[in-house]
Amino acid sequence: MVSFIASLFLVTVAELGDKTQLLALSFATRYKPAKVITGIFIALLLLQLLAVTVGQVVSDLIPMQYLRIIVGFSFIGFGIWMLKRDEHDEQGKVREGAHSLGAIVTVTVAFFIAELGDKTQLATISLAAKYHSFINVWLGSTVGMVLADGAAIIAGVFAGKKIPQEKIKYISAVLFTIFGLVTIVQAFL
Repeated sequence: MVSFIASLFLVTVAELGDKTQLLALSFATRYKPAKVITGIFIALLLLQLLAVTVGQVVSDLIPMQYLRIIVGFSFIGFGIWMLKRDEHDEQGKVREGAHSLGAIVTVTVAFFIAELGDKTQLATISLAAKYHSFINVWLGSTVGMVLADGAAIIAGVFAGKKIPQEKIKYISAVLFTIFGLVTIVQAFL
């Protein structure tokens, strides 16, 4: 139980203010919150499973430099993707038929790529190596991430109502590009 609580607390704190919270917030302004949280949950279950496995079996499976380069370019790609226009109806809502499953798949893939090698994944690897409690660390870290990103989704829903969609789109695109460039530079330092 200690490993579950430690994982839940440490990963939640590590995720606060993280770039993937920005990703959750951005998606919450574009898609229905239930679809965003579903996509995040699927990605995090898989990612945290990978992190716990790596932490317990092979802690140096992928060199961190390569992960940072991949993640950096993926963030630049997200920045460009944010500028893409969605298919909207007259009220400005995304048409249900056009993105019903697509929203979940988009969020899942984006989160999976964005979290690879992130500090919360590294924290999960460390917790798994420390506690050797596979299920507790996996579930604790996953729930911690979902709690932190859930807060960003709530903020995104409110931001989507108060801030014009165009501004959110451009701010998100710029921030993702900056995060991507910084991550790539960090890979070479």
